[in-house]
Amino acid sequence: MNQDPAKRPNVILVLVDDMGFADLGCMGSEIRTPHIDSLARNGVLLSAMYNCARCCPTRAALLTGLYPHKAGIGHMGADLGTPAYQGHLRNDSATVAEALRLAGYRTCMAGKWHVGGDFMAREADSWRLGDLDHPTPRQRGFDRFYGIVDGVTHFFSPHCILEDDSRAEVSPSDFYFTDAITDRAIGMIDESLEARQPFFLYLAHAAPHWPLHAPEEDIARYDGVYDCGWDAIRTARHEEMLARDLLLHRWAISPRDEAAPPWDDAPHADWEAARMAVYAAMIDRMDQSIGRLLGHLKQRGVHDDTFILFLSDNGGCAEFMAEDGWAKFMPDVTNDGRRIAMGNRPGLRPGGALTYMSYDLPWANVSNAPFRLFKHWVHEGGISTPLLAQWPARFRPGGIAHSPAHVVDLMPTILEAAGAPYPSELGGHAIQACDGESLMPLLDGRDWRREQPIFWEHEGNCAVRVGDFKLVRRHGRDWELYDMAADRTELNDLAGRNAPLEADLKRAYGAWAEACGVEEWSALLPRLQAAWGLEDAHG
Repeated sequence: MNQDPAKRPNVILVLVDDMGFADLGCMGSEIRTPHIDSLARNGVLLSAMYNCARCCPTRAALLTGLYPHKAGIGHMGADLGTPAYQGHLRNDSATVAEALRLAGYRTCMAGKWHVGGDFMAREADSWRLGDLDHPTPRQRGFDRFYGIVDGVTHFFSPHCILEDDSRAEVSPSDFYFTDAITDRAIGMIDESLEARQPFFLYLAHAAPHWPLHAPEEDIARYDGVYDCGWDAIRTARHEEMLARDLLLHRWAISPRDEAAPPWDDAPHADWEAARMAVYAAMIDRMDQSIGRLLGHLKQRGVHDDTFILFLSDNGGCAEFMAEDGWAKFMPDVTNDGRRIAMGNRPGLRPGGALTYMSYDLPWANVSNAPFRLFKHWVHEGGISTPLLAQWPARFRPGGIAHSPAHVVDLMPTILEAAGAPYPSELGGHAIQACDGESLMPLLDGRDWRREQPIFWEHEGNCAVRVGDFKLVRRHGRDWELYDMAADRTELNDLAGRNAPLEADLKRAYGAWAEACGVEEWSALLPRLQAAWGLEDAHG
């Protein structure tokens, strides 16, 4: 039965893009994030929250409570020919917005959608928005929407912004995406309060995903901070984590990734430090915007009765912004006709509107400290995010919980908090059973252990975690086995030492993969290459 509407909390779900496990101040970072940190200080920090290693799959799982393949987004937005890889949300899934709207909530979204089919940014004028293969947020339960439907945007000069179902004009001289979606989100909150409805706000940031764009005053805050290099920063973050007891055990940090040179051998060291300064500035600016939102909640008198969740969609991103790689899909002129220098060019200062860069693998290795690997992979560096949860009227402040959880758990958690049922049918379609388990006992400070295993598959990288043990492999390589309690940084491979356990975990993974419609990556890759026009799937 639904709760009394007057007692139901407002809910804000904040998802950020490509931010690593160690990038927040509350996780030991040098980046200034006091407002985000306050969510942990005044609420609960979950140290073992897992995402799905990539933006589209995580967003699909987050919104539906289903593993990505069951939600229709086993890879990304391209339709690869099966229900598990159709590239947009399936009709036998229900979004959290659809469920909450049925329960009387006003549902709002600002930011990045990216679960509504494939879009090529340079072809924005020919996009088919709102058809059966390209559903918009308004077709999947949201009363209001402002943001982008594809996966990436120019922060100063976006190629396509939607407001509800219409394209919105943006100023060519006074616009920054992080600020704009926060402004709209605050307006949506006010509309909900005036309507006297509890609200659900999904605030889906594009930052700090490439391109590296930030206002100059924010970049200036980090001038010189990264001159010491990635080795020193990564070590300092890990040491700070240990000093604050943020981890379940004092795990050793993984070695610098083999593809990253020692800082002393880095070419263009000044430029490398400048790239990381822009990345930090993007997070700093995002924190400032969240501070404005929190301040507005307090001003309107609804802060204590608002349940806020904050996490990242995957680990730090090691993708190199080559001119003939990802950059070739993006518009190379601003909205007012100025030419953009596409790609990572050491001769150019990063951060401005006429550049289009990424921060690259060595700095992503810093973002993911103390773990291994990156976005795309399902070793801990690719799938780990802190989850911060604040609800002043309910949660005791300052708690840290280490039980492993997954983004599919957020939908049942939100529905339980709101007193809303999970739908069995929607729009004439029977809805699949939810894969998630509510985290409310854990957030309330009680003992909680996930009953079901946690599974991952992305681009042939796959894993299963049952209790303390995780079986994981990179595409085309052998399985590895780790004891997560003793060795979450995955340094001591136990494969071959416990054959019965390995066999059980492989059987569990195989049964899950078959039930979800997972296909071999080698079979999917040619279809993806044809859809995206790439020589390899990573661009």
